[in-house]
Amino acid sequence: MQTAPKEHSPSRRLLLFTNKLGYQTRSVETAAQKHATEIIYVTDRCHQLEDPWGDRAIAVHFESAQSAAASVVAALNGKSVDGILALGDSPSVAAAYTARELGISYNHPVAVEACRSKLRMREVFRETGMKTPWFRTINLHPLPEPALLGISYPCVLKPLSLSASRGVIRANNRDEFISAAQRIRKLLESPEIRATREAHLDQILVESYIPGREVAVEGLLTDGVLRVLAIFDKPDPLEGPYFEETIYVTPSDLPESQQLAIQKCAQESARAIALTRGPVHAEFRIQRENGADEVWPLEIAARPIGGLCTRALRFVENETVENEDTHKQASIGLEELLLLHSLDLPVNTWTRERTASGVMMIPVPSSGILEGVQGEEAARATFGITELLITARLHDYIEAWPEGASYLGFLFAAAKTPREVEQALRTAHEKLHFTMTTRLPVQHPAQHASGKSAR
Repeated sequence: MQTAPKEHSPSRRLLLFTNKLGYQTRSVETAAQKHATEIIYVTDRCHQLEDPWGDRAIAVHFESAQSAAASVVAALNGKSVDGILALGDSPSVAAAYTARELGISYNHPVAVEACRSKLRMREVFRETGMKTPWFRTINLHPLPEPALLGISYPCVLKPLSLSASRGVIRANNRDEFISAAQRIRKLLESPEIRATREAHLDQILVESYIPGREVAVEGLLTDGVLRVLAIFDKPDPLEGPYFEETIYVTPSDLPESQQLAIQKCAQESARAIALTRGPVHAEFRIQRENGADEVWPLEIAARPIGGLCTRALRFVENETVENEDTHKQASIGLEELLLLHSLDLPVNTWTRERTASGVMMIPVPSSGILEGVQGEEAARATFGITELLITARLHDYIEAWPEGASYLGFLFAAAKTPREVEQALRTAHEKLHFTMTTRLPVQHPAQHASGKSAR
């Protein structure tokens, strides 16, 4: 008599906190299968939908982080969990509260909440003696007179909690300040933003503009010690009036002394906020002052770099010398590295591949309805380009910055040097053409019924 083969159950469980439309989820799934790990999803989808994607996710509201944590603990019903990973800003707070409830090593909720508030982050940096621009909050109702607030120019106005530079505007004088404040107020009053239930949507942060070159840091914290995985140069000058990011290239082309200063500032920023565990994404500006380069922390987040940008990072094990077989070495993506770290599996032997790489977040030239894309084949054929993904859907309305938050797509490149990567991305982008049409105003039902036109 033959016995049925035993099913091999996963040896580990990972709680994955992610927005319902996260790009990175599939990569984490693949890594989990490779390492015999069961993923228990925690998402912000509607709890009234009965498992529409068949993933048995725990549905929560991320804006109510403590309630979300209680829901997760109840849903686990005593089931053991080996690690926690959060993808995105709002999921990271709920993950922190859940980790505290389960006794799992993770960031303290107060630290992660500080990352979510641009105001609190500035306060912490100032209190710990880090370089901090002048800043203050202002109420948007009624809109104040900047002269009465002691505003100096140029300055930057920004919402307290939105990400991806959404709603961030530079003002060089009073008229630009008033216009920017009105524009941000309109954005924060939109149904889309109100639906997020973010706090303090009636206030914004105003701070002095920090000139200089901008970089991003991707890192991994273990017991409060930061390991920098990559420094990304941002070759496009981010001087305003809006701050839509475009190109990221690594390794950095900056002098070693500046890179060491950036790494030091990244560690100090994490320590100031009191982050201790997991992925970190941070932004910095390098400003020339009194003949010396000063690193200013812009922000730090308890999460990895967002969306498809992670594809610009690959890691190889024990790579010590450059050789012709480098490209043949087994490599892993950032999501797999984060999964290993979340489960307390070894990660120190994995380092970023030596090949220079980069990504262009394809900018939105103007708000409108995307009607067509031309030049994709020519862009893909550009020397150095490894991948092109158009993520915007035809016939959808796409908003440009500062109101927008979604790119048209992503270009990826790899080459021997960072400059070759940058050139490949720019050349490929020049071959793409996006047809955008203006969205017509919505006609009121009463006008439609009477046959009158909207004016």
